[in-house]
Amino acid sequence: MTSAKTLSALAVLLALAGCAAPMASPQPVPEIPTQWQAPLPHQGSLTDLSQWWQQQGDPLLVALIESAQQQSPTVATAASRIAQARASRTTAGAALLPTLDANLSASREPVQTVIAPGSPPPDIVATTITGGLQAAWEIDLFGANRASRDAAQARLDGAQAQWHDARVSVAAEVANLYSSLRSCERLLQISQADAASRGETARLAELAAQAGFQAPAAAALARASAAEGRGRATQQRALCDIDIKGLVALSGWQEPDLRSKLPVAGADIQDFAPVSVASVPAQALGQRPDIFNAEREVAAASADLGSAQAQRYPRLTLRGSIGALRYRAAGMTFDTDTWAIGPLALSLPLFDGGRSAANVASAEARYVEAAALYRSKVRQAVREVEEALVNLQSTAQRSDDAKVASEGYRASFKGTEARYQSGLASLVELEDARRTALAADTALASLQRERRAAWVALYRAMGGGWNATDTALNNATPTAAASSRNP
Repeated sequence: MTSAKTLSALAVLLALAGCAAPMASPQPVPEIPTQWQAPLPHQGSLTDLSQWWQQQGDPLLVALIESAQQQSPTVATAASRIAQARASRTTAGAALLPTLDANLSASREPVQTVIAPGSPPPDIVATTITGGLQAAWEIDLFGANRASRDAAQARLDGAQAQWHDARVSVAAEVANLYSSLRSCERLLQISQADAASRGETARLAELAAQAGFQAPAAAALARASAAEGRGRATQQRALCDIDIKGLVALSGWQEPDLRSKLPVAGADIQDFAPVSVASVPAQALGQRPDIFNAEREVAAASADLGSAQAQRYPRLTLRGSIGALRYRAAGMTFDTDTWAIGPLALSLPLFDGGRSAANVASAEARYVEAAALYRSKVRQAVREVEEALVNLQSTAQRSDDAKVASEGYRASFKGTEARYQSGLASLVELEDARRTALAADTALASLQRERRAAWVALYRAMGGGWNATDTALNNATPTAAASSRNP
C-alpha cells in the first residue's frame, strides 16, 4: 500500500515536471542582407580558403604562419579554454548521474565488563571494522541539470570555434606584417637606386662647378639632394628592420635564421591568389567562427536561464546505502550486513530572500546581452566583408593607372636626365622630375601592399576557411588539428 502511494506520488511529480519545464528563450534572428552591395572578385568562384596560404607560392610565408600559430599566446589561451569548457561539460553532465561513495573505518578499544562483584574487569579489547557504499541521485524533474549541461556543451562548441578564430587572426597578422616587409624591401630598392642616382648627379655637379661650368649653388643643390636620398634610404632600411623584428617576435624564429631566408624568397611583391566569397551573405557569415561562437553564447545563456528558472521548483533526491560490520572481542566475532533504499526526499523552496528570483533576473539580463552581442557581431561581419570588397575593387581600378603613372614619370625623368647631361635642362628641372618619378614608384609599391592587405582582410572576414559542419576538424584536439590543417 505504501509503495503504491509512493509510486503514485512520483508519477504525479513527473507529470508536473513535464508541464512546468522551463521553456528555452527564442533564438534571435539577425538581419542579414540578401546580397553583397560591393562587387565580388571574379564573381566569387575562386580558391578554397582553407588552403589559401599554401597556394600563394611562398613557402617562407607558410612556415612563418605555422610557427606563429604554435608560438601565439592567443592560440594557447584559446586551446586552454577548450580544455576548461570540456571539463565544465563533464561536470555539468555528471550532475545528471548518481553519485557513489565508499567508506571504510576501523577502531580498537577496551571493553569494560564486570564478571563478579568486587573482581577486577578482564582485559578485553574489541575490534570494530565497518565498510559500505552510499549512493545519491538527484532526479532532474524540471530540467535544471539538463539545461546546465546544454549550456556547457554550447560553450564548448564556441570555445572550439574561438580556437580556429585565434589561428586565423594570427595568420592574418603574420601575412600583413610579411607583406609590409616585402613592400618595405621594394621601397628600399627604390630609395637606394634613387640615392645612387642623386649621388652620381652630385658628383658630376661638383666636377662641373670646380671647372666653372656650373654655379656653386647648383652643386650645393645637388649635394643636398644626395643627402636627402641617403637619409630616405637609411630611414627605409630602419623600417624594414622593424618589420623583421616584428616577425621574429610573432614566429619565435631567431633573427639570423629569418634574415638568411629572406633573400631566397625575393622581394618581388606578388598579388595574393583570389579568395572565394559566397554570393549569399548568410552562407559567407556561416563560415565565421566568431559569429558561431556568439550564437553558441546565446544558446548557452538561454540554457542558463532555463536552469535558473528550474531552480525555483521542487527538487527530488533518492539515496541508498549498503554496509557491512565486523565486531571481534574476547575471541568471538560478529558479522552483520545492512542496506537501505531511501529516503526519497522532496524539497520545496519556500523563502530564500529573493535569491532565486534574482538569479533568474540575472540570467535574463545575460541572455539579452548575448543576443545583442550576436546581432552586433553579424552586422560587424557584414561590414568587414563589404569594406574588404570595396578596397579590392578600388585597388584593382587604381592599379593600371598607378603603373602607367610610374612608367610615364620614370620615362620623363630619364628624358630630363639626358637633357641635363647635354646641358639642355637645369638641375632644378632634373630634381623636380626625380621627385615626381620617386613619388610615382612609391605610390605603386604602396598600392600593391594595400591590395595584399585587402586580400588578407577578406580572408579574415570570411573566417579563414572554417566550417561548422567539419566535425572531423571541430572534434579534434587543438594540437592534432594544427598539424592536420592550416587555416
